[in-house]
Amino acid sequence: MATTARPEVAPYHSFSCVHRAIITSQSRAHPLSCGMVSLPKPQVIFTHESDLDGLISGVLLQRLARKIFDVEVPMEAHHYHTWRQREPRESAAWVCDLSFEARLDRPNWVVIDHHATEISPRKAQLVHDLTKSAGLLCYELCRDHEIASPELDRLVHLNNVADLFLEDDPDFVLANDYANLVKVYGFWNLHALVNGRIESLLSHALLEVMTVKRRVEDPLGFEWSKQNVQPLSSTVGYVDTVVGNNNLIVHQLLEEQATPYVVLVTLFRRANGVIIASLRSRNGEAFKVAEKLQGGGHANAAGASMPKSVRTIPEAVNYLRQVLNPAPKKDLNNLESLFAAIELKQR
Repeated sequence: MATTARPEVAPYHSFSCVHRAIITSQSRAHPLSCGMVSLPKPQVIFTHESDLDGLISGVLLQRLARKIFDVEVPMEAHHYHTWRQREPRESAAWVCDLSFEARLDRPNWVVIDHHATEISPRKAQLVHDLTKSAGLLCYELCRDHEIASPELDRLVHLNNVADLFLEDDPDFVLANDYANLVKVYGFWNLHALVNGRIESLLSHALLEVMTVKRRVEDPLGFEWSKQNVQPLSSTVGYVDTVVGNNNLIVHQLLEEQATPYVVLVTLFRRANGVIIASLRSRNGEAFKVAEKLQGGGHANAAGASMPKSVRTIPEAVNYLRQVLNPAPKKDLNNLESLFAAIELKQR
């Protein structure tokens, strides 16, 4: 007699939550509410490759899985374009710093994120708070299991300030130096350099490089970039950059209203050849533009990857202009225009 194999059920671990918004398939909770999260044993941990927040949240979740399940869970880091092409085939997974989507609403999947979403989970568990970085949300989960230290407290705080662009925080400038480490040296290079021990980034020698670059390059870069802004559409401008922290340069351009554009875009090429567009605004328009480019992020800080066919910065600029200024569709059903064309042809 044939028997039907029972589907594998991931082991669970439950713990209480104190300071997070927990949204499960059974209930909707609000920030600062108390709830219970049941974490399945993940086959893989997914995180965002583009920034420090993705690095910190991914590493912290690996430590959490090691503490709870006594296993080493592999980590995959993705940019938005590779993430959207990656099939969610695992039976259990944790996802951090990547927006919650309908395709992630799967049993035994947990998403820890802080990006805006209009989707409510039915099967997955979503740990979500717009006011906190993914790194902070993951660290709060870790602290429930006594994974904490003064060094992590400090690093997570700096990452939170940089990722949420909290410009009124006294650590804002320093925090951006830390965030710039991933932008300059790359996610996996930095991970290898500290051997996964992210606390080693505190007062790392490379921060001296970031300090000099900020002090010397940023003022030079700002003055040059201010004179080299090109229109991509009536509301979006491309900021060419040669030196300096692109994010801080664009932030200053927006703050001083030095251009007529509400959204400013910078472009840079990663080591693997992929060209990334970084979008900034002050009125919530950056995310809307990023969506047109199949990207994502926050209201005023978003990003998108260019297609693989786009190999140079000039090609990326042309591509952005085409996407942001689509040609008007011809009305093939307009009989008046059709008859006019036939009459003109017969003359």
